[in-house]
Amino acid sequence: MNKTKQTFVFGFALFAGFFGAGNLILPPLLGFNAGSDWWLVSLGFIISATIIPLLALIGHAKLQGTMLAFANKVSPLFSLLFCLSIYIIIIALPSPRTAAVTHEIAIAPFFNSSPILTSFIYFSLAFIFVVNRNNALEILGKYLTPIIVFILLAIILIGFFSNVNPMTSSNLDTPFVSGLLEGYQTYDAIAGMVMGGIVIVSINTFNATMSFKEKKVMIAKSGLIAMVGLLILYAGLISLGAFYNGEFPVDISRVNLLSGLASKTLGSFGAVFLSVLVALACFTTVVGIIMSTADFFKAFFNDSQKAYIATTGICCLTGVLVGQFEVSYIINVAIPALMIIYPLSIVLILLNAIQDKYASKLVFRWVILITFLFSIPDFLSFFIPIENLEPILNPIPLAKQNLAWVLPALFTFIAVNIFEKVKKFQ
Repeated sequence: MNKTKQTFVFGFALFAGFFGAGNLILPPLLGFNAGSDWWLVSLGFIISATIIPLLALIGHAKLQGTMLAFANKVSPLFSLLFCLSIYIIIIALPSPRTAAVTHEIAIAPFFNSSPILTSFIYFSLAFIFVVNRNNALEILGKYLTPIIVFILLAIILIGFFSNVNPMTSSNLDTPFVSGLLEGYQTYDAIAGMVMGGIVIVSINTFNATMSFKEKKVMIAKSGLIAMVGLLILYAGLISLGAFYNGEFPVDISRVNLLSGLASKTLGSFGAVFLSVLVALACFTTVVGIIMSTADFFKAFFNDSQKAYIATTGICCLTGVLVGQFEVSYIINVAIPALMIIYPLSIVLILLNAIQDKYASKLVFRWVILITFLFSIPDFLSFFIPIENLEPILNPIPLAKQNLAWVLPALFTFIAVNIFEKVKKFQ
């Protein structure tokens, strides 16, 4: 396989790995609630769900190691704890969520079966794919991704040229921030750190003699292909939800809105098409999540194949147990964890993507510390009445938007860099 073709295969495989349950059900409701401000929520969503993940892949291209490399400049212990936290979160929340979405959209409307049966069959198939990883990546990149894209584009394009009721106004106070925070639920920034390792392992498998620079270019190009695809589909789904927001009740759920849009655009066959789309998109994502998690622990235990298979088994068993719950429940449970782990992930991605001269060990340590401290109020706000936290939140810019960490982290980054430059010339 020549390098150009391989780059596109990896790019499509990355797209398929990113585009799963949350990526399908989150954008339409975001646009639905934003109404005429759909372009503002699109901008926020695209930043957290495409631009930052692309920077994560660029960071991988620069580091070409495991996810441990992203936080090693803070300290090896912190890096290990951070990675373990990430992998625990992704196998306990987004991975099972793909099975829950598959059941609610693709199985429950047609079959009167138990969600735990769906989860069992779903993760049994995932286990088979992950254990046979070389064939899995090729199947994801060559065959499943084009099917996903074709069905989605059909829904979006038909929706654009349909006659619908007038669009209603936004019910969001800060559309841009709402889009930015909703992008957390896609886990795409985390996926960028996690799944970049899949491409590195696969490149090493197919092209063992490729130079560091050639690998760097291939990873970056593959990531760009995946993110451009995501950007187009996210913007399309958000705008579609906005254009049709006069067609559905205001309290409609994410899953029901997606089903309704498919029915209105593709007619009586809409539900069938959507079922195929959901099953494929969710399955490709869960294979990517489990594969990358198993790769990490395989490398951690000295390239042990037993560790790879054992990790795959644990991920699939967890998926069966958690995947039987409702989608809305899994989404709500995830929010507090994301409020503490996502800011750390974003900061690590940005620091690894910039030039090393601006991201020394001291910069890493101080920026991460400040980011963590200023993320704590956002985390606590889900457990403590907001009025009890007001003395802490009121003095902090953007705290009421759940972005209390942003300006302190930026100020710390600038301050430490100035300190190091001044110290260097003394």
